Amino acid sequence: MSTSQQADPLIGRLVDGRYRVRARIARGGMATVYVATDLRLERRVALKVMHGHLSDDSVFQSRFIQEARAAARLADPHVVNVFDQGQDGEMAYLVMEYLPGITLRELMREQRRLTIPQAITIMDAVLSGLAAAHRAGIVHRDVKPENVLLAEDGRVKIGDFGLARATTANTASGAQLLGTIAYLAPELVTRGTADARSDIYALGIVLYELLTGEQPYKGEQPMQIAYQHATDSVPRPSVKNPGVPEQLDELVLWATEKEPDERPVDAQAMLDRLREIERELGITPQTTRAATAGITRDEGLASGELTEVLPTTAAVVTDPQPEVDNATRLRRVSTRRRAKGAWLTVLVLLLAGLAGGAGWWFGSGPGSLVSVPAVTGTFAEAQARLLEDSLVAVERAEPSLDVEAGQIIRTDPSVGTPVERDSEVEVYVSSGPAEATFGELIGQSEQDVRTVLEDQFIVVSDENETFYTGSESGVVVGVRVFPADGGEPVDCGEGCTVRQGDAATLWVSLGALPDVAGESADRARTILTDAGLVVSDENAEESSDTVPEGDVIRTSERENGGWWRPGDAITLVVSTGPPVFEIPDVIGSTRDEAAQILRNNGFEPNYSALWNVWPDGLTRVTSQDPAGGEYRERGTTVTIQITATG
Repeated sequence: MSTSQQADPLIGRLVDGRYRVRARIARGGMATVYVATDLRLERRVALKVMHGHLSDDSVFQSRFIQEARAAARLADPHVVNVFDQGQDGEMAYLVMEYLPGITLRELMREQRRLTIPQAITIMDAVLSGLAAAHRAGIVHRDVKPENVLLAEDGRVKIGDFGLARATTANTASGAQLLGTIAYLAPELVTRGTADARSDIYALGIVLYELLTGEQPYKGEQPMQIAYQHATDSVPRPSVKNPGVPEQLDELVLWATEKEPDERPVDAQAMLDRLREIERELGITPQTTRAATAGITRDEGLASGELTEVLPTTAAVVTDPQPEVDNATRLRRVSTRRRAKGAWLTVLVLLLAGLAGGAGWWFGSGPGSLVSVPAVTGTFAEAQARLLEDSLVAVERAEPSLDVEAGQIIRTDPSVGTPVERDSEVEVYVSSGPAEATFGELIGQSEQDVRTVLEDQFIVVSDENETFYTGSESGVVVGVRVFPADGGEPVDCGEGCTVRQGDAATLWVSLGALPDVAGESADRARTILTDAGLVVSDENAEESSDTVPEGDVIRTSERENGGWWRPGDAITLVVSTGPPVFEIPDVIGSTRDEAAQILRNNGFEPNYSALWNVWPDGLTRVTSQDPAGGEYRERGTTVTIQITATG
């Protein structure tokens, strides 16, 4: 048993009074999976336990519960069953079907590329399970070989619905990020949205890899691969493997079209075409059997005993032939020898066998192997520890949300795996959180932007910054990302590259600022106060030819400009009615002089028409009403009294 198994405090524990933990099977970025015994139903199950440091994170909690709900909605022989979900103190867990076997990724490592019947068999099963998910309105969103399980009894199942989402709506950290990006649909790169056709794209990439032994796109950085998904077309598999039939070439190209509308609408449509191809090629999907990936003993354990797993080589075989076990062979040999009475020969052969077996065991068999030890700390520390067991450490960088930069995440082969002395062991060292790149977010709904950010493990504040803008209410008008390392905030509204684990605040539009022009001052004050603005008690006043006295002409400009937001101070500009002007004094002027002066200043002269026949030089204005110096609106009539002179 490995050091890491012994150090795991959960092994041997009784979870929720029902599940006895036996051994750790796998560990990921969000959870660890154990094999356990359900004491109530007396059966082995897989227990998926969320990491303790994520228990207070609502995003991870919701994803964890989402996996249970998504998988539980599916009743299909090609989907891993979820039996239970619960909480034991601060520990959240899922109880799932236990499937001894291997993943499709492990099979591909062993075999590189699969035969045509093998690829068709596995794709037929995966499409069947995914079709059930699509019929239930569930998008898996993380289809890849690591999530396809090949059981020892021949079953092929798709699992890990941790990123699944309803069709009305990507990725994990570390190695999962690279795996996910390798199967990422173009629309997830450019728009951050996914539907059933995004799963189809990922399946097309998986089928390409099964047929050729490699992925279509490669790059030093994840974003290089993502860029190729968004811009390039997947080549025909037959370019790499001439043995691929044209029908499978066309199926891969159809599933990996850059435009979602040009792909199969869902997994059922792709499955229907695959089965047509099976008939055309005369290939019937074979029952696939994963050779035993481990012999697990957990029945009849005394209290405190731990499960022991003895790894062996994993493979997928078709048309299995009857096998004769060693005990049967020995019985047959023994019977023949007894019949011949050659007991002395048996003794000699037995001694020779023991000597030869011992030589093999310690020379090239298991006796020559060492188990990969658990390593922690820095690469230098791991290198020294592996050297103690005659193993060579090879450093590999890998992004991680959970492990501090410079610290070890894992090894490959994993801890406890028997390997030959002087073998290379890849030591994966955390390079810190992975990069997260986003396209333009401005103009999308608040919920869509939250989904895009949270799928890349950006922690979005529950409290938005809100503004009155020209955009519709609920539309995102800006995004500010605050680096976890304390760097300067990044404006991400028009796209950016940040790191997973950073925090973000959304700027969301409240719609246009209420228009109060033409409203009474009291009514305008109520409207703006209800909108969250602080209205000044003192109104600004301004004359207006068009707005009645006491009504609002406009509001003041915002100090320092920009969008209005709740809490800002604002002032009403209220009409005092039309403007007034000073009436000129025309007393002493002649009739025509007085009339012209009044008209030039915007006033209308009025006098008796009888004076029009009198010579202007013999007239004088003796009085006027209104008097000179008074203020009136333009157009006001000024009456003048005229007398004759000379």
